[in-house]
Amino acid sequence: MARIECNVISYVLQRAVDITVIIPTVTMPEAMLCWGSHPSHTVKEDYPVLYLLHGMGNNHATWCGYSNIELFAEERNIAVVMISGENKFYRSVPGGDDYERFIEEELPEFVTNMFPISRLPEQTYIAGLSMGGAGALMHGLGNPGKYAAIGAFSAAIHKGDPDSEKADDCGLPDPGEKAEEILRMGEKIPKIYLACGTEDFLYQENQMFRDFLMEKHADVTWVSAAGYGHEWRFWNQQIECFLDWIPRTDGYAKQGKRKI
Repeated sequence: MARIECNVISYVLQRAVDITVIIPTVTMPEAMLCWGSHPSHTVKEDYPVLYLLHGMGNNHATWCGYSNIELFAEERNIAVVMISGENKFYRSVPGGDDYERFIEEELPEFVTNMFPISRLPEQTYIAGLSMGGAGALMHGLGNPGKYAAIGAFSAAIHKGDPDSEKADDCGLPDPGEKAEEILRMGEKIPKIYLACGTEDFLYQENQMFRDFLMEKHADVTWVSAAGYGHEWRFWNQQIECFLDWIPRTDGYAKQGKRKI
């Protein structure tokens, strides 16, 4: 596994942004020729990609620090892209950072040109925890043609003022409204994996959003984990489950899990 940490000048945000990219590479079992393998760094095809968003107070490195995302991604031959989104819910704030355009335009442009990462919507996924779960829902539902599936773990789903100019205002557009808009346009809501621990303070909000999606006949998978709160043990568990759940159409999926 290659973990590349980049500090990139963003033309959208007009400042430097920290990005971590995970790319599957030769594993140790594959490197040991005596085991009968023939290792190579030649990339046979671009890797499917998961854009993985962190929670409030975290940054681009937190998923790697608190979870086994590198192990999970290498086993499954999938690239992972993580950014530092600060505490801005990955949205556009009037007079502030335009994270919506950065994530939807500049970030995929950068990583698909610099790394062997797929540009195909059917091989692109977005997920996140807490604030990042809300961000994944907003981006995935706001751009249904760009993502094959959405993952939201302990998502900070709540209503607020989407036009607030306060940098610390957590108000978000309602993800339900974006789902309604998809249906009005005659499009299909992307597959959604929604998970929350029963002891999480956001559990009720996640249940209500699950019920809303089911009423709309959306393809939603709901995971309710007894005894878990707003915690990394739960998120580490769920990111692996999500990676096994996502629909895969790439050539790597046929190979099964790699030995690490």
